[in-house]
Amino acid sequence: MNEYDELVLETFLEKQGQLFSENVADTLEEAEAFLEDCMAIVCANFKEVKQYFNEAGTDISGMTDEDIKEASEVFELPDGRFLIVEG
Repeated sequence: MNEYDELVLETFLEKQGQLFSENVADTLEEAEAFLEDCMAIVCANFKEVKQYFNEAGTDISGMTDEDIKEASEVFELPDGRFLIVEG
């Protein structure tokens, strides 16, 4: 589940500003090291994102699916997967 392929890394590099005020990585290698360090999760689909938050004890009961997708720690990948980065 924690496979950081090139699409995951490129998307994180491009969108890291949604979670952090300054870049935490500038290269694919730095992005991979950062994601490994914070144990970021790649979910195959949105259902897995909701399952992750429920299992982590995060209260998402009052949130719409769109609210969850727009959360700063949720990165939607172009292929339909999602990356969750706990800052």
